[in-house]
Amino acid sequence: MPFSKLGLSEPILNAVTELGYTTPTPIQAEAIPLALKGKNLIAAAQTGSGKTASFVLPILELLSGGETQRKKRARALILTPTRELAVQVCKSIGLYGKHLNLNAIAIYGGVDYAPQKQALIDGVDIVVATPGRLRDLYTQRAIHFDETTLLVLDEADRMLDMGFIEDITKIIDTLPEQRQNLLFSATLSRQVRELAKETVSDAIQLSFNKESEGKPNIEQWITTVDKDKKSALLSHLINDQNWPQALIFIETKHGAAKLVSQLEKRGIEAECIHSGRTQAIREQILADFKSGKIKYLISTGISARGIDIDELPLVINYDLPFPADEYVHRIGRTGRAGSSGEAISLVSKDDFKNLCMIESRLDHLLERRVIEGFSPRKEVPVSVLNYVPKSQRDEDGKRIKSEKSAKPGVVRSKSKSSIKPSNRSGNGKSTEAAESNTQAGFNPWTDSKR
Repeated sequence: MPFSKLGLSEPILNAVTELGYTTPTPIQAEAIPLALKGKNLIAAAQTGSGKTASFVLPILELLSGGETQRKKRARALILTPTRELAVQVCKSIGLYGKHLNLNAIAIYGGVDYAPQKQALIDGVDIVVATPGRLRDLYTQRAIHFDETTLLVLDEADRMLDMGFIEDITKIIDTLPEQRQNLLFSATLSRQVRELAKETVSDAIQLSFNKESEGKPNIEQWITTVDKDKKSALLSHLINDQNWPQALIFIETKHGAAKLVSQLEKRGIEAECIHSGRTQAIREQILADFKSGKIKYLISTGISARGIDIDELPLVINYDLPFPADEYVHRIGRTGRAGSSGEAISLVSKDDFKNLCMIESRLDHLLERRVIEGFSPRKEVPVSVLNYVPKSQRDEDGKRIKSEKSAKPGVVRSKSKSSIKPSNRSGNGKSTEAAESNTQAGFNPWTDSKR
């Protein structure tokens, strides 16, 4: 089905065509016609599935026939978890609505209030905002919501993870009861469902996660390494593989700055982006990374969903994230819109609990590859997904055939250079040796330091 069949007007279709889009993604094909009919929606789809256009295009269509009537008002409100994502969504509005007489503004914290207040004085059609800053502006009477007819909660799961629930509920309490509500999320966790129950009444629910997860276009693998050798291993891989570009995720802003310094000492230029840097610096770094001026960008998880780069070849998890859904969001920065991608995780024994949760979330083990010279001193056991009780093993340690077959342990693929696929644990011991930890009463959720 082409975009022309979705019910969009010619100015929007022209803009979409000029951007090179011909066929809507599954979520766009389902969500856009329903939104145009004024339906409330709860939509779940993974990163890279085209969620932004799924709500931006119908908003533009619905608002194209009118204008904001009074100062400090907005007709549509889009809440996002991060300032990077707010800027990205606002940019998409500008691209898709280039032939329409509509305006939008991105509102976020970390910058002066004055320019944002000034931009709101004459009234705007669409406000894209982080919840905390928007609530601040509302309490300062810089914006009013009595003309707001449409609310979008974008990346709802991430907003809840970041603790925005109070800001979101306070904002919703001030909105007109008669409005259209669209909630988009990568996952529909219990918290998201509770928020949806309170916010999005009589909603149509759409979900595309199972299909997208069942056919990933991302080659995923891990390599085990001691924590104190991670930076050396990363430097080795960058030099050995000569990657054209990589987005590297790390847990803390202090760690990000330290890793930049460690790579620099080994002759590798990298930059980092985190909440401790000013908005102007972050925007410039992102622009340089998107243009290719920066080859290796180190980012804390808070920036994961605000980075949208076409054909990014590689994502590296220097640290494994928590919760497990965050892993899916991170690797979703690559392999977008049908392109192929690669996701590599550097896993130490301290990461074992997170590894178990991630593999349980994916419902399969991640391939392990041994990097010569970096086998860990501290063994990283095989995940519980590959655990076979003694009672179900034959004398060779294999699962008894009459029992239900085990999930596959290691997925083989061609190796590069010094990278060797292996069904052995990180220190070279066999899978059976690693599993013996579990047989002896080992609990991966509580005994990772055992």
